[in-house]
Amino acid sequence: MIKYLKYFTLLTLIIFVNCNGGKQSEKKLKQKAKQEIKQEEVAKISEKENSKTIKEHEGKKLLETKCFVCHNISASHEGRIAPPMIAVKAHYIQENTKKEDFIAEFTSFVTNPTEEKTKMRGAVKKFGVMPKQVFDKKDIEKIANYLFDYKIAEPSWFQKHWKERKGTSYFNEGKTSFIEHKTHEKSKAEIGLSYALGTKKVLGKNLMGTIQKKGTLSALKFCNEKAYKLTDSMALKYNAKIKRVSDKPRNPKNIANAKELEILENYKKIVANKQKITPILTTENQQTTFYYPIVTNAMCLQCHGKPKTQIAPETLTKLADLYPKDKAVNYDINQVRGIWSITYTN
Repeated sequence: MIKYLKYFTLLTLIIFVNCNGGKQSEKKLKQKAKQEIKQEEVAKISEKENSKTIKEHEGKKLLETKCFVCHNISASHEGRIAPPMIAVKAHYIQENTKKEDFIAEFTSFVTNPTEEKTKMRGAVKKFGVMPKQVFDKKDIEKIANYLFDYKIAEPSWFQKHWKERKGTSYFNEGKTSFIEHKTHEKSKAEIGLSYALGTKKVLGKNLMGTIQKKGTLSALKFCNEKAYKLTDSMALKYNAKIKRVSDKPRNPKNIANAKELEILENYKKIVANKQKITPILTTENQQTTFYYPIVTNAMCLQCHGKPKTQIAPETLTKLADLYPKDKAVNYDINQVRGIWSITYTN
């Protein structure tokens, strides 16, 4: 339609020029119209490429939400519980590495981590083998795509550390994402999600560190004594009220209210039907409350799975001691265990 409109405009212009004694030839006008049509086609191709680029950044978001809890770039060199993702990229992607080979190796390891598969012997020696978790294979492939194609953030100490070990700097190769450097005013949903993920990152980092260094029983003690304090410190940082609530709480303090129970049940249906998860927002008296589900993974089942099969007997004994009214058991992977309920001023 646009193409025919161009030629109609051309015909009108030719008649106008002829009627007014214009000197520009019909041939030149046709060439100009063709050039405009070609430019429009190029613009459409460019638009498609931009859409493709934006779509590829889904891997960036997945990287931040699923990997940075443990592979956190802001952790100090000494305080890490896992290597930063730039180290993973450096070990797996070399000058002659083919993209399809990297995606296959990365996906294979993350899906089923074993010492035999790893290319990071030093990291396994220091941190242990990555705990097996259940991830959607497509999500892992999107993360791998992003790692291969784009430059990623790296800690300030990484290049020095790499050069000391390898004798040369590592070229963090890849495209630079315009989204990575884009600044914009965050929506209410983005603000709430950043608070939830920020708190989850702090809790997850400390919990995983405790499990890896001291075991599951010590992790229970950490949850009992420090989880509330860490959550409160993050609430103070964000100037928000941050809660993790459930219909089957481990601690009675975490019982969901009527509104939260309604939202929790809705999220259970969404997750069970494998629908897209999006935040739920309510606004009252210039305050926004953000809701988002807490979904179980394989690691959760050590303390929230089936008693005596997934939860070890000694863990059950400790749970009974710390939480006499515990209801947070008998979960499977990819189930809604609770929700984030975060309130902040608009």
